Amino acid sequence: MNLAISKDGTKLAYDRLGSGPALILVAGAFSYRHFPAQLELAERLAKHFTVFNYDRRGRGDSGNTMPYATEREIEDLDAIINEAGGSAYVWGLSSGAALALQAAAKGLAIIKLALHEPPFIVQAGDFKPPEDFVNRVNELGETDQRAKLIRYFMIHGMGAPAFVPILLRMMPKVWSNLIAVAHTLPYDAALLDGFMAGKPLAKKDWTAVKMPTLVLEGRESPAGLRHATGHLAEILPNASLLSRKGLGHTKRLNAEAISQALIPFFHAN
Repeated sequence: MNLAISKDGTKLAYDRLGSGPALILVAGAFSYRHFPAQLELAERLAKHFTVFNYDRRGRGDSGNTMPYATEREIEDLDAIINEAGGSAYVWGLSSGAALALQAAAKGLAIIKLALHEPPFIVQAGDFKPPEDFVNRVNELGETDQRAKLIRYFMIHGMGAPAFVPILLRMMPKVWSNLIAVAHTLPYDAALLDGFMAGKPLAKKDWTAVKMPTLVLEGRESPAGLRHATGHLAEILPNASLLSRKGLGHTKRLNAEAISQALIPFFHAN
């Protein structure tokens, strides 16, 4: 395990694997660097890149300096980029893609960017969280009601059927892992605040994201996610969309399919 220090002094744990150009993995909600599929993906990519697999703040072995702000998470990613030599490729999944995109817009030294199904809601008819979603997530987080927070975030934030958290509670190891990172769900909600209202994104907000960008989606993914990925590929200055079966993230991550998508993109001149 290695440690990077963010601008506010927060210690960020990361693993460094492989050799070659630097590639940073930014996990989504409920994930951390030792999440099984995240580990498998890091190991596959390490055959081609120097992979930096880190715990976002509040997760795993990383610190959790308060108060939280999205700007602090952007500074965290910048700290990992500095550990990688000052610039890097970046892959972000779900809310991690939202973080990576906002970091790119702030001018972080990202050479190429892969955005994997950021959970934006860009069409009025698609599922979207209730208007008080962020406030409710914060309330549950502040009172440390982790089980209720997981259930609320999954059902009202992700659109999961009500039986899903019930099923997950029947898997002790899986549930304990979810409980361990549940207090960071307000961070994911903050990253997505303003991007889940069922409205198109403003193209002018992303003019700084000029690096080559690959937007990934699973053909099996819900329509709302695919509407968002298609929209992003259209409005970002230098983006393309890759739609392929097996790239969906609402079930278990397919590390093999993801690595097969990322390797040629990051290797291309």
